[in-house]
Amino acid sequence: MNPAFNLTAAWPEIVLGSAACLILILDLFVPESRRQISYWLTQVALLAAAYVTLASPDDTPLRALGGMFIADKLADAMKLFAYVSVSLTLFYSRTYLAARGLFRGETFVLMLTALLGMMVMISANSFITLYLGLELMSLSLYALIALQRDSARAIEAAMKYFVLGALASGLLLYGMSMLYGATGTLEISAVADAIVAGRASGVILVFGLVFVVSAIAFKLGAVPYHMWIPDVYDGAPTAVTLLIGSAPKLAAFAFAIRLLVGSLSALAVDWQGMLVVLCVLSMVLGNVVAIAQSSIKRMLAYSTIANMGFMLLGFLSVTGDGSRTTLDGYSAAMFYTVTYVLTTLVAFGIVLLLSREGFEADRLDDFKGLNQRSPWYAFMMLLAMFSLAGVPPTVGFYAKFSVIAAAVDIGLVWLAVLAVLASLIGAFYYLRVVKLMYFDDPVDIAPIAARGDTRILLSVNGLALLMLGIFPQNLMGWCVLALRHSY
Repeated sequence: MNPAFNLTAAWPEIVLGSAACLILILDLFVPESRRQISYWLTQVALLAAAYVTLASPDDTPLRALGGMFIADKLADAMKLFAYVSVSLTLFYSRTYLAARGLFRGETFVLMLTALLGMMVMISANSFITLYLGLELMSLSLYALIALQRDSARAIEAAMKYFVLGALASGLLLYGMSMLYGATGTLEISAVADAIVAGRASGVILVFGLVFVVSAIAFKLGAVPYHMWIPDVYDGAPTAVTLLIGSAPKLAAFAFAIRLLVGSLSALAVDWQGMLVVLCVLSMVLGNVVAIAQSSIKRMLAYSTIANMGFMLLGFLSVTGDGSRTTLDGYSAAMFYTVTYVLTTLVAFGIVLLLSREGFEADRLDDFKGLNQRSPWYAFMMLLAMFSLAGVPPTVGFYAKFSVIAAAVDIGLVWLAVLAVLASLIGAFYYLRVVKLMYFDDPVDIAPIAARGDTRILLSVNGLALLMLGIFPQNLMGWCVLALRHSY
């Protein structure tokens, strides 16, 4: 089959896009009292996309649309984690959305289109495809944040995200145009070949690299491109905050891998220095500023900034061109991203659980005495906080250990020491939440109501943080395998 018309690699995207269109149309005929039909169709669409992704015929990367789109093991793995993330977000936020009038087709369709944009980003093999996926994801998220039209905070958060997101998109587009001008190609792998062969203009290439790294830093929320994260996390409905804080991080990781490793690996010495600065600023500022927060959502926002700094430590392992050390660093970064998303799902899942109609559990004081109200949910939140802090035996400890070890392996011992010190600072505000739950008297004695599916999935999600910390080999092995088959 002509590669220009081969769509085999894009079947998951076709299935999900078709399902989103179908749900959008069917929702017009669904009465308000039966919105669960649209909800379950959305879950079925995610299941169908996961099935098509798992049904990939072999380990050989597949290309579609004239080589602009690629389906490899890295793409398959990140898409599967993204499906799980969005599905759990829907399960955890069902009651929350219904209490605020957001349990409707527009919410489900926008979540699917945002996921579709992430999937296109993850499988992009061209600057055009990467940019289209980024815009589809971003525009869907802007609309989701502003969907609660009677909330001034949500509208303000959407506007801030839109303005700053447009600026970041402009930086990315400008950088990509420079890379195209320097190499004469838009295909990611061809850009790498042109640089290695010495056919690229040096000055334009470096300027393009600066703009591209800036765009990557914005999407990850790394300092100094972090300004949008606290306001968006705090202003958006908590269900949307959970979506923004989870699945897009997987897409942002793939975004960074495709650009830095797939096309600009020959310039690793140049972008490594920039990433070191981003790491240091993100780890220090994120952890220090989080201490002063009284809102759990803003605290977790600054925690995100700090954790993205830790994740970038894995990208610094560039001592060889495809050597085992390099793959170990990238796989550690991938492992860190996946486990961070799983931890975020638990943390915000508990926040959603404590919220009810007319009440947002977004203050730290709302967690006082949670152990007296529900010992099990307090234990789930404890696991999430311990994992974010890097306390053994939760998976966060192994994730932090692996990225710090990657920095030590290439001789950046000072950066590894700084990362350990930043972890100690972070442990203060994570353990403060534990102290409030176990040692303070509750200020709210309202019963915690949760659907049966939410209780089960949240418990499994929380216990996974413990089990993956004790037995991390399988997940880490999957990360290594995915990268080895892709790069």
